[in-house]
Amino acid sequence: MLTPHRQDTNSLYLTQGLNDLGVSVAFKTIVGDNRQHLTDGIRIALARADIVLLSGGLGPTEDDLTRECTADALGLELHTDPSTLLALQARFTARRMAMPPNNAKQAQLLDGATLLPNPNGSAPGQYLDTTVDQHRKIVILLPGPPKELKPLFDEAVKPHLAAALPPRFLAKRQLRMALIPESTVDARTAPIYQQFPDVETTILAGHGEIQLHFLATKPTLAEAQQRVDEVTELVEHEMGDDIFSSHGESLEEVVLLMLGLHGQTLAVAESCTGGLLAERITTIPNSSRTFLGGAIVYTPIVKTALANVPADLIEQHGSVSEPVARALAEGIRKATGATLGLSITGIAGPTLMSGADTGKPIGLVYIGLADGEDTQVKQLQIPGDRDRIRLWSTQHALELLRHRLQ
Repeated sequence: MLTPHRQDTNSLYLTQGLNDLGVSVAFKTIVGDNRQHLTDGIRIALARADIVLLSGGLGPTEDDLTRECTADALGLELHTDPSTLLALQARFTARRMAMPPNNAKQAQLLDGATLLPNPNGSAPGQYLDTTVDQHRKIVILLPGPPKELKPLFDEAVKPHLAAALPPRFLAKRQLRMALIPESTVDARTAPIYQQFPDVETTILAGHGEIQLHFLATKPTLAEAQQRVDEVTELVEHEMGDDIFSSHGESLEEVVLLMLGLHGQTLAVAESCTGGLLAERITTIPNSSRTFLGGAIVYTPIVKTALANVPADLIEQHGSVSEPVARALAEGIRKATGATLGLSITGIAGPTLMSGADTGKPIGLVYIGLADGEDTQVKQLQIPGDRDRIRLWSTQHALELLRHRLQ
């Protein structure tokens, strides 16, 4: 997990499960397979949290040190659990294999811990409800493979925690905004959410979008939800139409919903984005109800063949131009019979264009939107590398469509 070859997904799953129980996650730590580092990390975790979950390091090899380091951090001994050892031996016998001696370490149990049988693997989990420096601590050891960790957490850990913890309920809301600076959002919303110290507020920015997350924990779900809704409604009033989603829906989900409500259909013609806009839209289930399809019109000849853009228009103004963006949106709308046609043409780089587009800068993008009566074209200069220009172009296109539908 400390290399670029593996991504931590277990913590996301565990966080959601803990949130369902009214538990807020305050810290996540990734530690390498080093005995001193692991022991120190567990001690730090015990000093700052009431519940500590450890995943991974329960295998049979020399670098699987979670049991030993947890025992060191807690000042406990490990003992061999006979039933677990027998189960391990039976597992190998069933496969007509001799059990290597090092597999026996998987039967080691922390003194006082409850064994959590693992039907999907050889490494059982452990649940320990103990006291450290006169404070109650719950320590949970889980295997690393997600196919083992997830069912073990759901079927064994959650019932233990639900029985051990006082009733607490967690409510969450999420507001999403596109193409607005994070600093602007915070300047306008901080005076509001700072009035709610019992609601945890997080601002996340990236890929042309700002997300505001609100979280409250209360003795009842109704209290928690009411508090989260209070701050959310005030922020919604302040930000108005800048908010495209008040319950976490993506921009493409919202656009498809609005198309359906208006009884309209959409087709796209994409040049520099190469199908990225259509890909975003079609990741949403049932998108075919309102999204008819489109074309990747990457070269001038294909722009003419599939969207009926006049060749002389491209020769005169260049592929990346307001007239061509307009013609693409109108052409794809007519070709597909859609209510709305949406086009993107631009220079994503890293090399510059030639012909009539010579001298035009990288990041220059035109977005066209046609409805049969009026065609709107938006010119953009998007900074960044190729990937950023392409992604932000689709974000601008979807946001332009959302505002038209509003």
